[in-house]
Amino acid sequence: MDKTRQVWLETLERHRRDADAPASEKYWSEALETCSRDELIAIQNDKLRALTPFLYENSAFYRRRFDRLGLAPTDIRTVDDLEKWPVVDKSEMMEDATANPPYGTYSTVGETEWADRGWMLFSSSGSTGVPRVFRYTHIDRGYWEWANARALYSMGIRRGDSVFPMVGFGPHVWIWGAMYAFARMGIAVIPGGGMDAEARARAIDRFRPTVIAGTPSYALYLGRTMERLGLDPRGSSVKTLFTGGEPAMGIDRTRERLEELWGCRTVEFYGCTESSPHVGGYSCEASVRPGETTFTHLMEDVQIWELVDPDDGKRVPEGERGLTVCTSLNSESSPQLRFLVGDYTVYDTGPCACGRTHVRAMGSFTGRADDLLNLRGVKFFPSQVEQAVRSIEGIGDEFEIVLRTNDDGLDVMDLRVEHASDDVAEEVGAAVRSRCEVRVGVEVLPPDTLPKTEFKAKRVRDERG
Repeated sequence: MDKTRQVWLETLERHRRDADAPASEKYWSEALETCSRDELIAIQNDKLRALTPFLYENSAFYRRRFDRLGLAPTDIRTVDDLEKWPVVDKSEMMEDATANPPYGTYSTVGETEWADRGWMLFSSSGSTGVPRVFRYTHIDRGYWEWANARALYSMGIRRGDSVFPMVGFGPHVWIWGAMYAFARMGIAVIPGGGMDAEARARAIDRFRPTVIAGTPSYALYLGRTMERLGLDPRGSSVKTLFTGGEPAMGIDRTRERLEELWGCRTVEFYGCTESSPHVGGYSCEASVRPGETTFTHLMEDVQIWELVDPDDGKRVPEGERGLTVCTSLNSESSPQLRFLVGDYTVYDTGPCACGRTHVRAMGSFTGRADDLLNLRGVKFFPSQVEQAVRSIEGIGDEFEIVLRTNDDGLDVMDLRVEHASDDVAEEVGAAVRSRCEVRVGVEVLPPDTLPKTEFKAKRVRDERG
């Protein structure tokens, strides 16, 4: 093992606390989760000093970038030094993966480490460009389950709960990390892969899990399936809906619809394949309170989270809106330096009612910058359309955004929704116009017309020339 790898792994281990069991009833690691801002920054700086030489020696992608920028690893030793390093975006990684198949050179695990302690390969879920793959080791897995256990514990999930994950495992980073965390926490799991919605509905009725895990879209679909079968999701054993893969907490109307349907609370993991092994963002028991802004915590002793301006890439001050950027400080294989995750949010480092001192993303997250729609110069997110659609009484769970070019060569947007009455078209159009500042054509379809979402929702169909 080379010296920089040894120093990096020793540094990670030095800052791990309460690895195997919770320190108290309220916090898995009280020493880390309630420490001062100064203590958090000191941990981040100590890890950065070990990270940059490790990247330089073990990733050709990062070594070329350091040399091209005229920087040495010793030039980035503190959080304040990070601005010397331009953010890394997905396109840069795609180019590297194309030039260096099949793995690219942005990882710090090579053939030797993969053969010795390889654990799992995950692929990016983006819909464009070359897939970026990430090989994680069993060392990563250990840090992953520890950090995720801390996050799940903050949600109030405890021994005595039972979890029903409603996903196909495949390359799903979110649920793999959560499954290992459940094992570390001693929480029972009822496998839910390989089932259709009816089978899952009957499994909930029969085995009575207290936590179900799935995308928000699928949770809506499953709840409606239970109702169709004569089962009451509100009267079920489910107390917590654990979501990932799509925004939930940041879209109030969707979260409220889920909680009304299931009669339970919603919690969320937020993150990306590139900056694992860790969930990234997570809910706490104070994340949703009547009359207050919803938020998501970010675990700062294992990741550095910044917000940058979308136009110039410069860091924005606390309280201003920007795009999320992550430096991963919890991995042997993928410790990315200033990776542009790319969700808009606002940060607040003030103390949380739960007692944790780590930064909060206020309003949570509503979608990647990659999802941003541009219609004749007006930019908006599908999540804004979702908020508008969900605000209409009696509207169905499914909807579709269709972008097309009309006969006059003008780009326009049509919206297909479900409702028992055609009379809501004008109301839907007005709701969208008030949130997105665009006029839309609205087609109202009978209930249960549109295809049901059984995993991640694909709401946008772009047919523009």
